[in-house]
Amino acid sequence: MAIRLLLLETAGCHLCEQAQAIANQCRLEIPHLFIEDIDIADSEEWQAHYAIRIPVLYHPETETDLSWPFGLAEAKAFIEALRHD
Repeated sequence: MAIRLLLLETAGCHLCEQAQAIANQCRLEIPHLFIEDIDIADSEEWQAHYAIRIPVLYHPETETDLSWPFGLAEAKAFIEALRHD
């Protein structure tokens, strides 16, 4: 089963760069995982909801998210929980 996530971030955010590295590792380790990078600056709605919470892994199908701070273990646990929903 494929899982699609959004990584909500913005340019120039050092925490977002750390989350990007975690997302890249998840992409390598978890089959059928697709993570799309979204710059919240492109949407007023994303900015309103996530400006002080980024970086965020967001699952659009369930509207659940994992806000920073998170490490590789937390990201993988979040993804695993989505597989069982």
